[in-house]
Amino acid sequence: MNQIRIPAAFIRGGTSKGVFFKESDLPEDIRAWDAIFLAVIGAPDPNRRQLNGMGGGISSLNKVMIVRPSKRDDADVDYTFAQIAADQPIVDYSANCGNLSSAIGPFAIDEGLIDVDDGEPLVRLFNTNTSKIIHARVPVANGQTVTAGDFVLQGVSGTGAKLKLDYLDPGGAGTGNLLPTGQVVETLDVEGLGEVTVSLVDAATPMVFVAADTLSMTATESPVELDTNQNAKAHLENIRCAGAVRMGMANRLEDTGLASPRVAICAPPTPFTSLSNETVTALAQDITVRIVSSGDTHRATPLTSAMCLSAACQIAGTLPNQMTTANSSEVRVGNPSGVLIVEAHVAREGDTWRALSTSSFRTQRRLMDGNVLIPT
Repeated sequence: MNQIRIPAAFIRGGTSKGVFFKESDLPEDIRAWDAIFLAVIGAPDPNRRQLNGMGGGISSLNKVMIVRPSKRDDADVDYTFAQIAADQPIVDYSANCGNLSSAIGPFAIDEGLIDVDDGEPLVRLFNTNTSKIIHARVPVANGQTVTAGDFVLQGVSGTGAKLKLDYLDPGGAGTGNLLPTGQVVETLDVEGLGEVTVSLVDAATPMVFVAADTLSMTATESPVELDTNQNAKAHLENIRCAGAVRMGMANRLEDTGLASPRVAICAPPTPFTSLSNETVTALAQDITVRIVSSGDTHRATPLTSAMCLSAACQIAGTLPNQMTTANSSEVRVGNPSGVLIVEAHVAREGDTWRALSTSSFRTQRRLMDGNVLIPT
């Protein structure tokens, strides 16, 4: 069997890992991309181990980024995110990945796609999935990205160089509106559950927020506990799909995309044991949450989901707003890996709400580069 070689890099961004390509190294016909990305990740794999590819069996490790210099006046780099299913032949372009977004600026710098000065230069990113601008402050020395530092990111072992991401005007990233239905709470008719109260919010990414006690949960469940609870997963998927239809993201439940929207199980600050076996007290967090997307419970809250949550916490009347103890723009999100701090600035404008910006800090590191091999 012959194999073709395509230059690529394998990079950790935040609490995700993915394969990064320069768009110029991929076929001009984008219809050929899906087959390439599935082969690179090793999907579909009914065993969800993906031994025949670069994927890791869960959604946070099955990702691809495509990067190019931007022709826009307000951006330096354009990038497209692809979420790959583990056990289905699906490549989903409906959302952005906040964690891997932290590695876009460094990738562009280290690949020579853009020129920057040493220090913490501003790299302006345009995400093609959501048509949103993100500002990244990237530490650079001697023309190369700095990865070593003393910043600790929950869910990632060791320390790294701190990188700031600012999402500008993040409202309506997937639906066109911060509150897709204009309401802070909605009642969905969900198969197997009946009427379920949710909040539907779209800042950086569309989210369906549901109270844990509605599902007889606590939002302190471990990812393994949730992923092995097939009844709970089915209920959450039904809620997610019903929310997608109500938000106008799908015409039918079965048309709902793999990656978007995500569903979040929320509770007031509740003590739990993190994946590193540390006790997270109620006082250490402002809200407790578990996020499910692409059929998997996230080990750490996806960055765009955390940003949407932080915005929702400041919109009066939403379920997260009713549960949070945050009294500022900064929200401490309790999640399986510990506590993630995110910031959102939201303003009331007449009868509507507007998300002005969301921000967070990440670390990133290139793990490997060279070529991926694609069977022909």
